[in-house]
Parts: sequence; C-alpha cells; structure tokens
Amino acid sequence: MAAQDRLTANTLTRAEPNAPVPLRPIPLLRVDGLSVSYGSHEVVTNVGFELGRGESLALIGESGSGKSTIARAVLRLLPSNGRATGRVVFDGQEVLGISERGFRPLRGRAIGFVPQDPANSLNPVRTIGAQAQEAAALLDEPDKRIRKQLVLETFAEVGLDNPRRVYDSYPHQLSGGMLQRVLIGLAILPRPALLVADEPTSALDVTIQKRILDLLTRLQHDLKISLLLITHDLAIAAERANALVVLKDGVIQEAGRTASVFSSPASAYARKLRADVPALNPDRYAALRDIGSRFLKTAAGTAPKIAVSAVTKTFNVDGKSLVAVDDLSFTVPAGTTHALVGESGSGKTTAVRLLLGLEQPDSGTISVAGEQIAGRSPGELRSAWRHLQLVYQNPFTSLDPTWTIERLVREPLDRFGIGTPKERDERVRKALADVGLGEHLLSRKPAALSGGQRQRVAIARSLVLKPDVIVLDEPTSALDVSVQAGIVEVLLSLQANLGLTYVFVSHDLALVRQLAHTVSVMHRGCIVEHGEVAEIFDNPQQPYTKALLASIPSGVADAAQAPHARPLLMAAAE
Repeated sequence: MAAQDRLTANTLTRAEPNAPVPLRPIPLLRVDGLSVSYGSHEVVTNVGFELGRGESLALIGESGSGKSTIARAVLRLLPSNGRATGRVVFDGQEVLGISERGFRPLRGRAIGFVPQDPANSLNPVRTIGAQAQEAAALLDEPDKRIRKQLVLETFAEVGLDNPRRVYDSYPHQLSGGMLQRVLIGLAILPRPALLVADEPTSALDVTIQKRILDLLTRLQHDLKISLLLITHDLAIAAERANALVVLKDGVIQEAGRTASVFSSPASAYARKLRADVPALNPDRYAALRDIGSRFLKTAAGTAPKIAVSAVTKTFNVDGKSLVAVDDLSFTVPAGTTHALVGESGSGKTTAVRLLLGLEQPDSGTISVAGEQIAGRSPGELRSAWRHLQLVYQNPFTSLDPTWTIERLVREPLDRFGIGTPKERDERVRKALADVGLGEHLLSRKPAALSGGQRQRVAIARSLVLKPDVIVLDEPTSALDVSVQAGIVEVLLSLQANLGLTYVFVSHDLALVRQLAHTVSVMHRGCIVEHGEVAEIFDNPQQPYTKALLASIPSGVADAAQAPHARPLLMAAAE
C-alpha cells in the first residue's frame, strides 16, 4: 500500500455500506516520532502532532521541556551538534531529510518565524528598513522601491502607526512592543502558510502582550495562516490556540483540544501548570498573604515602615525636561507588601531608584523605618542600605558569573563587617536554607543553576543582612510560571516568618493579586489609583486600571477571536 493510501485509510470513519466516506483534511504540518539529540543527550523524545490549515496549536511547558527545540527542528535551525530523527511533513513534503539547499526556499517564504526576544533579534547598528529589505528580498519583486512600499504597508498592517518613521529608525529608538510588531511584520511579509511564534510576548508588558496576541490572532484569521505558538503560559495558550501539546523533559504529557486539556487536564503535569497560572488561581496563597493582611488592619495610628510624600523627579533628555515621577505619594505598613504597577515608562523604576537613594528627588520626602532617604549622600545612606535591600529583575545578569554561590551570598556580610568568619558562614547557610536551597550549591557558580535557583540565590543575598525592607523589581518576569510560583511561595513564607516589608514592582496584575496587600497604579509618572488590592481589582475606577485588568489572560477563548476555528485531530506519537 502506498504511503498516501495508508494515510487515507487511517482517516476513514465508520460509515454505512455504500455511503460516502468523509476524509479528514490533510494537515499543513504533521510531525511524527520526532526525537532530537544534542550530542549524546536526547532532549526531545518521540513527539508527534498535527496542525491544520488556518488553525493554531500551542506547545506549552517549562524551560527545558523541548518547546523551542521542536520549533527549531521544524525550521531546520538546530545547532551543529543537534540531530533530529523522525518525520516532519510540511504541505505534503517531508522536510526533515532534505538538504539545507532544498529547504531554504521554504524558510521565510512558506514558514515564517517570530523569535522570542526582539532586542536581540535585530541588528542594533542597522536601521529597521535596511533589515526589512533582507526580508523583502524573499519576495518575487525586483524593484526595490516597490519592495519598500510593501514593507511599509505590512508595518501598517501590524499596527505600527508611523511606518516611515519605523523604517528609518534604529532598534534602540523603538519600544519593545514596536520591535515585536516589526518582527511579526517581517515574518508575514512573504505571506507564509505557517507562522512559528516562539514566546512572542514573554518580555512585554501585559497590555502590549494582549495587543501582540490579538494581532497574531487577527493575522491568522485574515491571512489564513497556521500558527504554531510556543509558550509556558497555559492561560495564554488556552485563549489563543485550537489545540495544545503539553511537554515535559521533551516528552508529550498530554495533547488534545484546548477546551478539554484546559478544563480537565488528565496529566499531573498539566494540572500543575494550570495551578501555577496566577490569573487562574488568585487565592492560591491566601493563607500566607492573610498574615500580612492582619498587619494592614492594625496599621491605623502607627508609623508606616515606608512613607513617600509628594515626590517629583525630572530628567533632561535631549534638551527637554521629562517628568518621570510627578507628586508620588504612598505608605507601606510594616509586614505588608505594596505593589507598584503600570506599563514600561510609567515611572515604576524611577520610583524604586528614589526609594533606594540611587536617585535624588527634585522635591518631596522619602523615609524608611523613620530614617530619611531623600537628600542624603551614599556614605550617609550606608546604614539605611543595611536594612533596605533590592532583588533585581533578571537573575541571569544580576549575579556575577565568576563568583561562587557562597561568595555571592556572603559578600554583603563582608562589606558591612558583620560577625566573625564562622558566624558569616552560618548566616550564609541559614539564608540559603530560608529560600529552599541546600549547602551543596555553595561551591557552584550561577551558570550551574536554573533560573529559579538563581533568583533564590538573589533573594538569599538580600536576606543575609536581615533587612526590614526588600524591594522586588520584577523578580519573576524572567521565569516560567511554575518557577515563578515557587518564588512567590518563598517570598510570602519569608514575610510571614520574618515580618518583612516588600515593595513589589510589576506589570503583571494577576501576580500582584496573589502577592500584594496594597497597590498603586502608575501611568506616566503619576499614581492614578491606589488602595487595597481586592478593592482596586474588584472595582477599578480609572480607565487605565480597567485596561490593565482587561489584559490579564483569562484562559477562556473568545469565540469572536476565532471565527474559523474547527476541530483539530492530534496525532501524539505512541
């Protein structure tokens, strides 16, 4: 029996004698028994799935689950030590076994790719237009002026308001959301049949994330493009995909229609992923958070741990005054968590730098535990910094890669000259134990740790001085939702046990609801809404706050977003 005959035979359904036999449409992309190895290490094992024409499928799982490796195998972009076996059939053609020369006409033209990080995917010393012309070279159009016009039209199509300015700009002159739209525009310029989007919104604010996802959904439907979406966020996948493939350690844990997998996950791993999504489980840490809530209820009449009053900060940018923070005021009772939320450019980072004394305000006052921060020199702030610590956003860049974990955690003790050498050793071990890390990691360097372990080290480093206040600057934005859940639990447990006060900076309102007691919503340097988290989230008053809350992925697909959705048969390899 021929291969096509076997495929047809397998698609037959039970029918009455002499009745017409319906055939399942041949998928645009079929992956059968795909395994991928790097050297002798197999990272993807016997993976199979199908993606229909004009439909969407999401590969979901934590970092290291094999999602991006599968995408790169489909795109034939594995590194030199990568080896893929099995079958990848695109539009009826087996592509895994053909030569690079034979596959090259498909890449970019028939199969588009949107990479994860726009800042690292574009050349910083070349204009967007110069790089767009490379993508336009894939078009069957010899006239460079016409190609430019097609690029400008595509930029407008993906929602870039001033395509000519974007075309003439360098990457650093555009926001992250604009850069991601540029990459999407370049990917769809040749009108591919399949678009592979690898974590296309992981580095973006929640409102920009929604716009990008809405854009991908609209393009999928308008241009009849099939979308292979790679994400670690089950809520996003459930909103945007017809079907899901759940991966762990390179092996499929579960596969099927989105509604089925999302509402009733059969595998323990899929259930864990669902439980780790903040938007779907806002009260997961209610018991731990309630300890701080009791402090909040008894705070009336007592001095706050943090008091920021009428603070303003202006910067000079290209000869013009830019008001970064305008009349900022908030207080934080001891033992509670206060969140600063808003999009990039809202003033959150400037507020943190002012609170830490790294910038001086033009006006206003800032105090921590009754000690004035504003107007003091770094030398004068040394005593305050012992009790006021910071956990940075990205654990992959905030830790010195040449130092051991022991040296990283111990350094604050050495700098402040606290205790004897033996006492410092004990405090380092205690700090690591408090964040759930063992002594066996002391001699390792950051490169030997996972992202979640690195962030725990960063938290241990901030804890070792026994501070009263910790400022958390997007401490989980670079982490998978499952790793993020572990960090949130560590932070709340530490707060409950040690009475710590947190200032939590984030654009993720779902996470804020899990973690914080009070919140200030910032927009263009001003606080537009302030109060207890439940009050603001349940009854927002300002349009900007409502827009932020509406951008939280709910995990429920909007039927209006997917008018062409139809059942998709999954073919997970046995």
